[in-house]
Amino acid sequence: MRGSSERLIQIGLSVFVFGGWQLGVSAGIIDAFFFPAPLDIISQIWTWISDSEFYNHVVITLTETVLGYIIGTLLGVAAGVWLGLSPRTARILDPFIKSLNAIPRVVLAPIFVLWLGLGLWSKVALAVTLVFFITFFNALQGVREVNPAVLANARILGASGGNLLRHVYFPAAASWILSSLRTSVGFAVVGAIIGEYLGASAGLGYLIAQAEGNFNSVGVFAGIIILAVFVLVIDQILNVAEKRLITWRPDNDRSQGAI
Repeated sequence: MRGSSERLIQIGLSVFVFGGWQLGVSAGIIDAFFFPAPLDIISQIWTWISDSEFYNHVVITLTETVLGYIIGTLLGVAAGVWLGLSPRTARILDPFIKSLNAIPRVVLAPIFVLWLGLGLWSKVALAVTLVFFITFFNALQGVREVNPAVLANARILGASGGNLLRHVYFPAAASWILSSLRTSVGFAVVGAIIGEYLGASAGLGYLIAQAEGNFNSVGVFAGIIILAVFVLVIDQILNVAEKRLITWRPDNDRSQGAI
């Protein structure tokens, strides 16, 4: 019942915002050049999805996003766990890591284009740099937050390094890592889109750049909405995965409802 009422509130807010937006454009209060009518945006989205060529752009952007997301996540988790288990190495590399993290990712995009060309891998590389540091810092902190008493008890029971990693460190850091995975989804999309925006012949970023070049705000807003839907779908997938992987964590909604 509670979930249904919240869903109705969300639908009501959406109708209020987009309905008011549509009425504002129709009444001439909102300039359609800068904020096109929602119905025009929906019409543009329908035109795109009715064209088979559009799905080629979707597949390209999705491929860049998924590759950047997976590679960045694996590298970030591996590096975070490694440095979390090696405090001395972490202290040595700390200034270098902070320096690399301080570099604006947009500046790296032209460099990756020079190194890897205008194809797929320059976009993937940019997405990797955005995802890597998010997962890295969360994995590092998750390993550092392991309870020393749990570690001591595991060692007393004869747990080896591999057993500690599997049964102590990873479960303790799982909530940190999965939290970073949900955050980094949007950054993976951003990396792919920025790369396409700066130089590409296909992809959703390319479509948005084309629309902007033609001063077509309807196309720009349509591309933004499609990207938002992508991120929401991936986020829901990760939400399901998180509930399956972290079965020991209580459901916040149920616990709050019980109170």
